[in-house]
Amino acid sequence: MIDRSRVTEAIALAGLLLSISEAIHPLGDQLLQSSADAKAKDMRGRHLVYRADGTPVDERPQPPGDQARTCTASAYGRQAVRRHVTSYTAAQLATAIAVTRALGYRVPTHALLAGAAITATTHAIIDRRAPLLWLAKKARKDGYIAHATVVRRIDPEHGPVVDTSGPGTALMEIDQAVHRAINIVTAATTTWLALRRTR
Repeated sequence: MIDRSRVTEAIALAGLLLSISEAIHPLGDQLLQSSADAKAKDMRGRHLVYRADGTPVDERPQPPGDQARTCTASAYGRQAVRRHVTSYTAAQLATAIAVTRALGYRVPTHALLAGAAITATTHAIIDRRAPLLWLAKKARKDGYIAHATVVRRIDPEHGPVVDTSGPGTALMEIDQAVHRAINIVTAATTTWLALRRTR
C-alpha cells in the first residue's frame, strides 16, 4: 500500500530543492563567477600560457617573478572551471541547507553531498564546452550555434569580434537548458536518498 504522507513529503522536498536550485542558479553561474574564469574555463591546448592571466607566452614578453610561471592552456582552463564550480556548488549547497533548515526540515548530509557531487561534476563537464558541443552536434544544433552569435566589440585591426558562447548566444542557451535539466536529476536524487528507508 502506498504511504501517501511519504509521497507528499517526497514531492514537497523535491519541489523545494528544485526551486532552490533554479532560484540560486543565475547567482552562482553569473554573479559569483569571476570574469577571468568565465573567459578562461573552456581554454584548451598544449600551448603555454602565463598562470597569472592566461595570456599565451608567445603574445607578450616574459613578465618578472611569479608572473612568469606558465602552464598549458588546458590546465589553465581546468583551473578556471574548478574555481567556478566550487563557488557555484557552495552557493547551491549553502542555500539548500539554509532554506530547508529555516523551514524546520533537515535533509541528511549524505543526501545533500550526493546532490552536490552531481551538480559539481556535471557543471564542470558542461562548462568545459567540448562535451556540450558534442551533445549539441548529436542533437543537430550546429546550425543554431553557428547562427545565434553576438558581436561584443570591434577590434581596430580585425573588425567585429564574434562571441559564440557568451550571453545571448545559442551555446549559452543550450548550456543553461542542460544545467536546468540536471537540476531535476539532482533534486530527485537528493530527495530519494533523504527519504530512503533504512532496513
